[in-house]
Amino acid sequence: MLEEELRQAAAVLDPVPAELQQIAVDAYALHDLDARVAELTFDSLVDALPVRGVTDTPRMLTFRAGEVTVDVEVTAQGLMGQVLPPQPARIEILGGPRPGSPLTTDDLGRFTGDVPPSGPFALRLRTGGDVVVTEWLRA
Repeated sequence: MLEEELRQAAAVLDPVPAELQQIAVDAYALHDLDARVAELTFDSLVDALPVRGVTDTPRMLTFRAGEVTVDVEVTAQGLMGQVLPPQPARIEILGGPRPGSPLTTDDLGRFTGDVPPSGPFALRLRTGGDVVVTEWLRA
């Protein structure tokens, strides 16, 4: 009973900000028990050689989960990528308090998004019955 009174007092005196609550809900939404985690196998910030005089280069990422590979290019204009082997997939960009609009692949497994991710982000791919979630990265 004391615990419940303390919860009510905390809710009145120090409520949880709506943005923080939405982030917690989004983080829990990642909890797909059947999801496979795609491992980051290439990141151009770490693995590529810098080119002198070139600025604002796109960030290239490669994720792998079993037989599925996801190549992603992140730029200031958005992101684009490809799921290999090519297959129909629905892709969600996870991050921030507002979910992004879902992306779909074309016949070659390609997808594009016109809003660049800001802050930490991950991708959730739904391909048929499989769910693949990438590691979280900072844009």
